[in-house]
Amino acid sequence: MYKLFFNLVFKRMDPEKAHYLAFRWIRLAARTPVLRTFVAAALAPRYKELRTEALGLRMHGPFGLAAGFDKNAIAIDGMAMLGFDHIEIGTVTGEAQPGNPKKRLFRLVPDRALINRMGFNNEGSLAVAARLASRNPVFRTTVGVNIGKTKVVPEADAAADYVKSTERLAAFADYLVVNVSSPNTPGLRNLQATEALRPLLTAVREAADRTVRSRRVPLLVKIAPDLADEDVDAVADLAVELGLDGIIATNTTISREGLTTRGDVVNETGGLSGAPLKERSLEVLRRLYARVGDRITLVGVGGIENAEDAWQRILAGATLIQGYSAFIYEGPCYARAIHKGLAARLRTSPYATLADAVGADVKKVSA
Repeated sequence: MYKLFFNLVFKRMDPEKAHYLAFRWIRLAARTPVLRTFVAAALAPRYKELRTEALGLRMHGPFGLAAGFDKNAIAIDGMAMLGFDHIEIGTVTGEAQPGNPKKRLFRLVPDRALINRMGFNNEGSLAVAARLASRNPVFRTTVGVNIGKTKVVPEADAAADYVKSTERLAAFADYLVVNVSSPNTPGLRNLQATEALRPLLTAVREAADRTVRSRRVPLLVKIAPDLADEDVDAVADLAVELGLDGIIATNTTISREGLTTRGDVVNETGGLSGAPLKERSLEVLRRLYARVGDRITLVGVGGIENAEDAWQRILAGATLIQGYSAFIYEGPCYARAIHKGLAARLRTSPYATLADAVGADVKKVSA
């Protein structure tokens, strides 16, 4: 049904307009008591065997919504209603910014992919913090907060900008993510170099600790799939050295290799997400797990279209997994299908729990 609707309606609309239309419908459903109960019962069934502990948090399952969909924390209940086990909001910057000029979001339907150059369009950390502070949650869910650099802030002042967002948002975050891997903010990816990343992560960790004294806010970093293998290793080693809680692998890619879509759209600048990212994201995840093992939490994201993709990420070392682009193509039953398929795979696997399956394929290779 959704695929027919997508082809008849959404496919004919500007992608960004379609996004905000769907967003309004989700928020409306979540604000309607009887409707949201019905929708959650249908789309967010719980499987006891998928219950997950990660980052010191307990979740209904391992599958969450990646950052980028809900930039301003306005649809957390709506996305929980649709079955996502954790919601990562943002990317949020220190100051509000409109992002890049439109048109800035493009569908590559034959490749089940998206290209975006949104440019961290968001209301800024002060406004998002106020919204989170006033939130009266309907559904219990884990909320991650993804922070990035304000575009006009010079690279040399990036740490202070991240600290500003941390001081405003850490109290409302179940976990905090430092995004240094979007290709749409000039100079941002330079911060992935360990000589720049070390002082940045140290400053954010210190800011989170002095802002929130009642608990330790887990801190993760999100990296690009375009890093060379030796740079992936360097980030992994740095994460362990600094006592980081996790790494999210991966963000969007600037590569256009292997696309089947034809036309000028493939030449649009921006980050490519969706199915074409699957192979490289899985490679990066395996490499990270081989390097860090169970010392930190790995989050797999990029090209996760179905339960088999999710299962492969778990076997490659991901404790948590996330989706976004496939949600656009699969529709509201996306999370339900992932959960149902994961539960089925776990039941027929040699593993008693999901935790036992994490990294199993990598362990076999290194044994």
